[in-house]
Amino acid sequence: MIEVFHRVFRTMNRMDQVTVAEIFGACLGGGCELAALCDFVITAEDAKIGQPEIELACFPPVAAAAFGAIVGPRRAADLVLTGRIIDGREAERIGLATRAVPAASLEAETKKIVATLAARSRPVLALTKKALRACHPGAFEKSLAEAERIYLEELAATEDMKEGLTAFLEKRRPTWSHR
Repeated sequence: MIEVFHRVFRTMNRMDQVTVAEIFGACLGGGCELAALCDFVITAEDAKIGQPEIELACFPPVAAAAFGAIVGPRRAADLVLTGRIIDGREAERIGLATRAVPAASLEAETKKIVATLAARSRPVLALTKKALRACHPGAFEKSLAEAERIYLEELAATEDMKEGLTAFLEKRRPTWSHR
């Protein structure tokens, strides 16, 4: 089961597409891990979010591997070692969620983010996501060198980057070709 479940996370980690999670109600265990690995996490303020596996004498492997980079090592330890359940407001405050909104506004906020992303160039989003993934926390020089390589060798070769710069200079909205 773990091998199949973790294949989903490995696939998500390699995906070029931007991912968005919407959390309402309870988001615990594997569901919490799935949401946390998305690029954007929009949650209802009153959602219940956490990793209660420790209460079953086990731990969540994906959370153990990823939460330190997402929320920091001490907060990751707090969530994974205690099984503490937090609400959406706290998830936003510690960085586990992108935004926490009233439950009544959740769907509209999620649609707003998706619409914003859909209006962007797909290859530029993919290359930007690639540069973000290349980040090595605590190794700024290495991270910057890889981000520069992606920018100069891959992003600069796209038609959409050329269009974006031309549109800016011509003071008009760009028309993306998604190439």
